[in-house]
Amino acid sequence: MSRRLVIAAAQLGPIARDEPRSDVVARMVGLMRTAAGRGAELVVFPELALTTFFPRWFMEDQTEIDRFFETEMPSSETLPLFNAAKDLGVAFSFGYAEKTVDETGKTRRFNTSILIGSDGEILAKYRKIHLPGHNEHEDWRPFQHLEKRYFEVGDMGFPVSEALKCRIGMCICNDRRWPETFRMLGLQKAELVLLGYNTPVHYPPAPDHDHLQDFHNHLCMQAGAYQNGTWVVGVAKAGCEEGCDLIGGTCIIAPTGEIVAKCATLGDEVIVAECDLDRCREIQDNIFNFAHHRQPDQYGLLTEKISS
Repeated sequence: MSRRLVIAAAQLGPIARDEPRSDVVARMVGLMRTAAGRGAELVVFPELALTTFFPRWFMEDQTEIDRFFETEMPSSETLPLFNAAKDLGVAFSFGYAEKTVDETGKTRRFNTSILIGSDGEILAKYRKIHLPGHNEHEDWRPFQHLEKRYFEVGDMGFPVSEALKCRIGMCICNDRRWPETFRMLGLQKAELVLLGYNTPVHYPPAPDHDHLQDFHNHLCMQAGAYQNGTWVVGVAKAGCEEGCDLIGGTCIIAPTGEIVAKCATLGDEVIVAECDLDRCREIQDNIFNFAHHRQPDQYGLLTEKISS
C-alpha cells in the first residue's frame, strides 16, 4: 500500500495593516473548512499569516513593532484555528512573528512556522534562517524590506520531523532561493517540505527582474523538489497589500519537480492534491541517491566563509 496524504495549500489574499487578528483567523478557519470538505488531511498557510507583511515599514517604536508579534501559541486570538482543526480532524501549518524569552532572560524575535497535528498539539517548529532585505531605513525604496532589522536568524537549523505518515521539513520564503535549504532537508530524507512566502512583484534593487518573480518562485521550488526527491507545498500571501503587489503562484509540487496543483487567483483560495509519498523513492533511490552519488569531500567551499 502506498502512503498517500491529501494536502491543501491555503493561499491568503491581502491583509490590511489594521485588520484584527480575529478577522484573519476567521478567514483561515473558512479556508480550513473548505479544505477539509475537499478531503484534506493537512492544510498549509503562508508566512506571517496572521498580519500584514509589516517589514515593509520602517518603525523605531518597539511597542509598535511588537504588536505584530505573538508571545504565545496558541493565543486567545488564534485558539479558534486550533479548535477548528480539532473539530475537522485536520493538521495544519502557518507562519507568524514569534517573540520569546530565552533561558537567560533575553527577548528574541523570529520569523517562525509551526506544524500542528489534528489534535491541536504543536508537532514541529522552524525559524527562518535566510533573512532577506536590510537593517536600516533606505528612503529611495518605494517600500522597505526590514526583516534583518525585526528578526534574528533562526537558531534551530533545518529540522525534519516524523509526522502524518512521512518525514516533514519546513522553510520560509527567501529560504527557498537557497539550494542549501532543500539539501539540508533532503539529507535528512525529507518527503514533504512546507513553505510559506510573502514576495513582492517589484524588487527595488533590480527592477529588471520584476517580470521574472513568478518564474523564479516556481523555478527554485521545483528544483528543490526534484533535486531532493521531495514534495513541496509553496503557499503565498498574495495580491495588493497596503499598496504593495505580492505574487501568488501557490502550488503543490511533486518529487519529479512537476506542479500538480496551482492557485488561479491572488486572493483567498484553496487547492488540494493527493500526494503519494512513496513517489519520493523514485528520485531518492535513483538519480539523487545521496549515499551512492554524492561526493561531499569535494564540497568544502560550501561551508567555508568566503570574503566579499
